Amino acid sequence: MSGRDVDVVVIGAGQAGLSAGYFLHRAGLAPETGYVLLDGGAGPGGAWRERWPTLRLSGVHGIHDLPGLALGAADPDRPAAEVVAEYFAAYEREFGLPVHRPVNVDSVHDRPDGRLDVRTDAGTWTTRALLNATGTWRHPFWPVYPGQATFAGRQLHTADYRGPEEFAGRRVVVVGGGTSAVQLLAEIAEVAAATRWVTRRPPVFAEEFGQEQGRVAVAQVEARVRVGLPPGSVVGVTGLPWTPQLRRMHESGVLRRFPMFDRIVPDGVVWADGDTFAADVILWCTGFRAVLNHLAPLRLRAPGGGILMDGTRVAVDERVHLLGYGPSASTIGANRAGRAAVREIRRLLDSAPAPVAAT
Repeated sequence: MSGRDVDVVVIGAGQAGLSAGYFLHRAGLAPETGYVLLDGGAGPGGAWRERWPTLRLSGVHGIHDLPGLALGAADPDRPAAEVVAEYFAAYEREFGLPVHRPVNVDSVHDRPDGRLDVRTDAGTWTTRALLNATGTWRHPFWPVYPGQATFAGRQLHTADYRGPEEFAGRRVVVVGGGTSAVQLLAEIAEVAAATRWVTRRPPVFAEEFGQEQGRVAVAQVEARVRVGLPPGSVVGVTGLPWTPQLRRMHESGVLRRFPMFDRIVPDGVVWADGDTFAADVILWCTGFRAVLNHLAPLRLRAPGGGILMDGTRVAVDERVHLLGYGPSASTIGANRAGRAAVREIRRLLDSAPAPVAAT
């Protein structure tokens, strides 16, 4: 596959990337010459295709419809990974989106003519604008604790989880205060010899989560990215929804929360007060970070460690938009971000003629 000159490159074909592709299609850009989507996955579905098989559609908080084509009725007992992969595949076909996969983007570089080179393992695309929709799944966050390297058991992250069966008869520490942590804790507790749930901060349980709570959460995340700070955790803003499942876990004692341990020893974990828990497995449900290393050559990061944003646009580079970053990280937020970004990209493309490629 050879490199190409296009007006817009979209990196990623998950919810945010497909939404962007739809609005680029609606804006009249031609597939392949006007825009392309470069996706690192083996098939459609974005990060959803990597979710653990025991995550059923009924256990997902919500999958917002992509613009122009509804998900429709789906069996709630089917694995979410299968349902979403099928939906995304149908979406790509419906709108003829030019998705190239598997294509892994290595880096993005400035060119003297004002365009960008998107260098990949399948060649280089040269583009006038970039919509980055790489999400977070490929960048799991692993905290570091004293003694971690001495642990004789197994350590894994949410991204590695494939179901509770491998934890049967094991003593498991589940680390993390997010939704994934309590979902996996519930499954593992059914088969494990013992579990212990630990979090850095006491969890906050929300009796309800409506539009007002959603607006507050988005506003707080947006405030951070507007000053160049990393987006932060959404659960830290919204709390954990107090579902019937969590009530059952609380009543059975599984949901008893312990503060973060002080250190890790070969056969378990130890707290500062001398309390110990003998463990075979430590499951780090400690979240993910935005996949942005390929943008490092553009020097977009602010002193605060994040990227200073103006809506979806990187404040210091009008050619670059980040979708699924900060306030647009939710599925509904990704749709809105795609529309807004393409509107600005369209103005950018119309404001100056395309540079003439050197011969």
